Amino acid sequence: MVGIAGIVAAATLISKIFGFVRQLVVAAAFGLGPSADAFNYAYTIPGFLLVLLGGINGPFYSAIISVLSKQNDKKSSPFVETVTILVGGVLIIVAITIAVFAPQFIDIFAPGLRTPEKEIVRVIAIHQLRIMSPIAVLAGFIGISFGVLNANNQFWLPSISPLFSSISVILGVGIFFLQADNQTSNPEYLVQGGIVLAISTVAGATLQFIVQVLAQIKAGILSQLSLRVDFHQPEVKNTMKIMLPATFSSGMLHINLYTDLFFASLIPVNGVAAGLANAGLLVQTPLGIISNVILVPLLPLFSQLTDIQYRQELKLRIRQGLILSAFTMLPLGALMVALSLPIVQVIYERGAFDYKDSVLVSSLLIVNGIGMFVYLGRDVLVRVFYALGDGQTPFCISMVNIGLNIIFDYIFVNTLGAPGLVLATLGVNCNSVFLLLFILNRKLNGLPIMEWSLPILGLAGASVVAGVTSFATLQLCQIFLGNHGLITLLLQLVISSSVGLCLFGIITAIMKVPEVNIFATKLLQHFVK
Repeated sequence: MVGIAGIVAAATLISKIFGFVRQLVVAAAFGLGPSADAFNYAYTIPGFLLVLLGGINGPFYSAIISVLSKQNDKKSSPFVETVTILVGGVLIIVAITIAVFAPQFIDIFAPGLRTPEKEIVRVIAIHQLRIMSPIAVLAGFIGISFGVLNANNQFWLPSISPLFSSISVILGVGIFFLQADNQTSNPEYLVQGGIVLAISTVAGATLQFIVQVLAQIKAGILSQLSLRVDFHQPEVKNTMKIMLPATFSSGMLHINLYTDLFFASLIPVNGVAAGLANAGLLVQTPLGIISNVILVPLLPLFSQLTDIQYRQELKLRIRQGLILSAFTMLPLGALMVALSLPIVQVIYERGAFDYKDSVLVSSLLIVNGIGMFVYLGRDVLVRVFYALGDGQTPFCISMVNIGLNIIFDYIFVNTLGAPGLVLATLGVNCNSVFLLLFILNRKLNGLPIMEWSLPILGLAGASVVAGVTSFATLQLCQIFLGNHGLITLLLQLVISSSVGLCLFGIITAIMKVPEVNIFATKLLQHFVK
């Protein structure tokens, strides 16, 4: 398990790095202009299908793994062929439906684009959605291929295959950007640029699937396929029993994204959808890495301590997960709030991405930074429920949050504009944490929540002090160094964040929180070795 986890972690990290570079290239080529903004609306359905059906740990992957792993011959299984043909047939119909009714889908998810000011965004989005409709079929095949390869102990290529999708977009958009001679924001290039972005995305998904097919050929899996179809096999029925409910459940959890885009289209400001994607990437990249560091070791511990005799130890591990989440996320969020504008400028501001775009993304980054601890804390609590064998409670809470997100979006967007969308998500996550703690308190016969709150509040206070200090240091740096030039901005970020983090470290050392001290000691020992 450790070996497999290492392979998957390394491949995932490499894929994430290229995904980050892909976003930088798209931002440089199109900024928050109509081409990029339209893509975030058009990619809603194809991207949802690619993550839902084709993603690792998705319902297709999980269903294939759960059934195929029980077979003696994992390379030759008639049920895989039957499921592939069945799924392919259904998804071809889905792809055709998306292509034919692309205007209607765009109008449903983004009604605000039907205005003269945003008509060009709507036109580009319709073109892009039609071009990307084949991703519906590719997503199903990729998810099945994931399961087949992993069941045959092939982990590296499936995990790194998203890298090829990113490379395709980087090359396609990069070549277009060079050919347009840095004029991609001009009106004559808007539709063309949007089409190039969509074609590159489809090519990337196709390349991702081809790589998986080649891996199956190399492993001797495809050589034994004969396209047998037998819908009466018990394995087919078992796969569908897992696949259909899991697909429905996972799909429901993406409704919040549709809600956010729906309200984003109604905001008069252009580029909101693209801005949300850019700000989200800045938060999700470190959040994803740190969450793996915290959650991966804790999840098996939670599972081992579910017996009633280990109840006290389980509570200690829950406290550990929450406090470590606070220790890592609160200061990082504080720095993103205090240094939001120079962070965005250093990472994105080049090519078509200008200062106006940086201001919009930085306003979204501020609210994202405030919610980082709540986001990770919610994930810790959800893992506890999974360890207890209760997946129903987190799902029901997610269903409640769908309605709550709609209400929050309506209220906050009307008062705060684009940042209100992120604030609505923060409110939904806070509600999740409250409900999860409330139910977990009853499940485990009481939790010392007030006792846990004290160190978390202390870490929050230390983070606020660190954030204020970083912001003050940034202002001083700008007085003496100015605020123009990449090197100057980068130097200001390094100085300001270092001062803030050092102060945070001093305060937390004085607080003497046991979990933080142990974590820091182990981390120091690791680097010394």
